[in-house]
Amino acid sequence: MTSTSITSKAQHGLARRIGLPSAIALNMMDMIGVGPFLTLPLVIAAAGSRFAIWAWVLGAAIAICDGLVCAELGAAFPEAGGSYAFLRQIYGASGAGRWVSFLYVWQLSFSAPLSIASGCIGLATFLAYIWKPLQLAPLAALPWLHGTNLVAAAACLLVTALLYRNLSSITRLAWLLFGGVLITLAAVIVSGVVTGNQIAGGGGWNLQELIGWPTIAFARPLAEATVFTCYCFWGYYNICFLGAEVRKPEKTIPRAILISILVVAGFYIAMNLAVLPAIGPVSTQAAAAVAPGRLALVADIAQSAFGHFAGQALATLILWSAFSSVFSLLLGYSRVPYAAARDGNYFSALGAVHARHGIPHRSLVALGLVATAFCFFSLKEVITLLVVIRILLQFLLQQIGVIWLRFSQPELKRPFRMPLFPLPPLLAMAGFVFVLAYRPKPLLELGVAGGIAATGTVIYMLRARSRREWPFLSR
Repeated sequence: MTSTSITSKAQHGLARRIGLPSAIALNMMDMIGVGPFLTLPLVIAAAGSRFAIWAWVLGAAIAICDGLVCAELGAAFPEAGGSYAFLRQIYGASGAGRWVSFLYVWQLSFSAPLSIASGCIGLATFLAYIWKPLQLAPLAALPWLHGTNLVAAAACLLVTALLYRNLSSITRLAWLLFGGVLITLAAVIVSGVVTGNQIAGGGGWNLQELIGWPTIAFARPLAEATVFTCYCFWGYYNICFLGAEVRKPEKTIPRAILISILVVAGFYIAMNLAVLPAIGPVSTQAAAAVAPGRLALVADIAQSAFGHFAGQALATLILWSAFSSVFSLLLGYSRVPYAAARDGNYFSALGAVHARHGIPHRSLVALGLVATAFCFFSLKEVITLLVVIRILLQFLLQQIGVIWLRFSQPELKRPFRMPLFPLPPLLAMAGFVFVLAYRPKPLLELGVAGGIAATGTVIYMLRARSRREWPFLSR
């Protein structure tokens, strides 16, 4: 389907009801969530406070380059499922595209719940800041199981229940949640500025002292830190998953992607600059020693600036932001297995649409339940595994694909054409390869991603053989 075939009703009964303001809000809710507040100490632990800002800048640059790729593909193929539809069209809807797109949905069955679970774990972490007993292990026989794991799982189930309704109700709730996200960001920035000013005795802060220029020796710490900042930026493509429900998608999707990236990048860099004076110059080794116990760092800074109540209030706002992110994530991702199932390229049970609410309810519930199970992993494990899987089995495939599509289908109608082609996809690929190659001990996550690709390929080939699909087409 190209933009010339867009109608007022989307495929399979999904109506086009999402305009530009709602599209931007859904993207930004997905991008912000709890990620920047929770990963800030992890970024500092990897890079040290003097170099942490460069991880945010590099993450923003990669997001902009890849966002241009998503904008071009989203405007050309505004369908339910986003990347699934892109990969199917790029590599051939009746050929290898069926395998590549199936592989994408298969990895999404793991990476999407990991992403959702990370938001729920973050929510539980800040709730434990407010109510300390949640940090304890309730069962002596299971010392790895904390109250935060149980709260995270409960939050995941609650969001699934809230999304089990019609899209008009969901959009109204999204705007309410988005307002809380913006208030949270502003509160973090103000707290950091006030605390830093107090530490400096009212004299502001010294840029040269708090920020250093990176060198070649800094490549490995920068790569490790950028894993977390990439995670915080992801979500700018969320509106592509809802492509079949967007009004005027050929204009709305590119604008929503680029506006949300630029606005969120400004917020993240401002937040990092605001909290630096409150932390002071901290080496990588010193930061790594304290980061695991300071995941609620921004709440500590608010408490230092305005007192105990302020720390509790900011933690509460971050709970709101985390909940909003999980809401947006599950909403968007639930459309992907549904789209693949309706296309006959995934498990058919997931292609059902609720008779009254008009939503892909089985796909929604399936992802929600898998995400609930992942809530019992640690935050760092969840984020790192998610980033590696997504880079290898989604982003690199799309970046290579958008270049290939320009040459293989030059006649394709492209309502949005990225500027400086092919520089954006090439730079995005370079950034992601840098993150994969330079981060310490990458083999475990690469092995898991390879295992997912291998099992997905085996399942696809067995299905394709029985159904006489590529590469077992009847002659």
